Amino acid sequence: MNITLYRKYRPQNFDEIAGQEFVLRAIKNSLRENKLSHAYLFTGPRGVGKTTIARLIAKGVNCLNSKDVTDNPCGECENCREISQGISMDMIEIDAASNRGIDEIRELKEKINYQPVKGRKKIYIIDEVHMLTKEAFNALLKTLEEPPAHVIFILATTEIDKIPDTVISRCQRYDFLPIDKKDIKKLLKNVAEKESITIDDASLDLIYRKSEGSARDSFSIFEQVVSNFNNEEIDITKAQKALGVVPDVILEEFLNLVKESNKKKLVEFIDKIWEDGLIIETFLKDFSYYLKEQFKKKADLPVNFLLDTISAIFFTLNEFKYEEDKRLLGYVLIHELYKNQGKSSSKNKISENTGSIGNMAAIDKNYMKDMSNSIYEKVLNEITKNANIVSPKASVTKNIEPENSEKTEKIAKDYDISIFSENWKKVLAGIKKESVMLGALAIESRPDRVENGVLYIKFPKDHKFHSEQILLPEKKPKIEKIINQICNSDIMIQTFLESEDSQNEEDKFLQNAVKFFDGEILERK
Repeated sequence: MNITLYRKYRPQNFDEIAGQEFVLRAIKNSLRENKLSHAYLFTGPRGVGKTTIARLIAKGVNCLNSKDVTDNPCGECENCREISQGISMDMIEIDAASNRGIDEIRELKEKINYQPVKGRKKIYIIDEVHMLTKEAFNALLKTLEEPPAHVIFILATTEIDKIPDTVISRCQRYDFLPIDKKDIKKLLKNVAEKESITIDDASLDLIYRKSEGSARDSFSIFEQVVSNFNNEEIDITKAQKALGVVPDVILEEFLNLVKESNKKKLVEFIDKIWEDGLIIETFLKDFSYYLKEQFKKKADLPVNFLLDTISAIFFTLNEFKYEEDKRLLGYVLIHELYKNQGKSSSKNKISENTGSIGNMAAIDKNYMKDMSNSIYEKVLNEITKNANIVSPKASVTKNIEPENSEKTEKIAKDYDISIFSENWKKVLAGIKKESVMLGALAIESRPDRVENGVLYIKFPKDHKFHSEQILLPEKKPKIEKIINQICNSDIMIQTFLESEDSQNEEDKFLQNAVKFFDGEILERK
């Protein structure tokens, strides 16, 4: 019977494990010293050795050719062979994805009291443990904390954030890392040699990139490539065809068009690869990786160009991931690239112009500064002489800063507070519709006054957190937009606590009273 490569070459002892140096060292020392924990929690990406090491622990604990627990199981005794084949009575593997309820955990709790059949301990391996329900986790807690002496639990998960803290605290946790390129290439070369397969280094690099550091995925991808070219020498071109990876020639052509800034040719290029059957998302991701690799090799690619292009690609992929016609992703990307390049070219032109008339600009700047001072002095003298001017400050501002007249008009325009008071229920409903969290934060607020185009919103004295959260940069613009839409206004917001306002008013009253009666405060009650 044909067995897939990752099962055929699954490590049978600790020395065959690729990567995970620190995890292996800790586990082997525990086995060697017979100081095993009653529960382990293995977390990390898929295909990096979690279940394999769990099985090796079961072998080390129950190996019959060893007088005690060992870190070097023989792999030949009855227990070792049964564990390798997955038929051992003393190693129970549970798939939490399909046995996730409280009933399955109750059944497990009933069975753990049975003694091992052949080995020293019973090993329970619960894979994808994050799939258990909340009730199942709660039912497991006591057993996990104080299991029988003959039981070891090994929990494996790819999503540690879904595991309750109460479970994590009862286990000895080990974090598995993605396997590095050198180790995976070594594994694949070993398999290629044993299977009489000829494959070049560039193809192995591609397989590693597609596997994202997963040994199991790398074996599956390797097998996919090999099955396409049976009994043939495999080079990078064949590997790219087998995996549907965009060839470097096409990526280079696209890069050259981007450098030339030829929008028409870029649109035609996107249409062409679409008609040739290339998947646009795959093409764009492959282009990002190609760009990164070219940046390492070529000195003529600026770092800003690299970062702007990759950012534009992934912004487009994320923003339009549900678009049916994927060609539009390419069009949007071209727009984003040109938008950024347009800004850059504008900056360059400004810099060039500034450099060419540098001396004149310096003279004009000094001249304008002198003129501004002269005008300021004249205006100030006129204001001082003219008794009909009611607000000198406003006039000075208007004369010396004509360019800010629009801003001044905006600030001077104060709305009646009744506009906001009457519509506040609608405002709160609009905020809640925008975000339930924002609605909860603003529920106890009310408008107090409008000054210089700023609406001051009052919060109860014990709502300091709510008041501060409303003013966060990611929340404040949303609330201002809702208020302005509902109240037909153009204001900004500011918040304060009721206690602060009351205290300030009280202090002002006391100060005025003391000053009026020419007295002093003897006691506050």
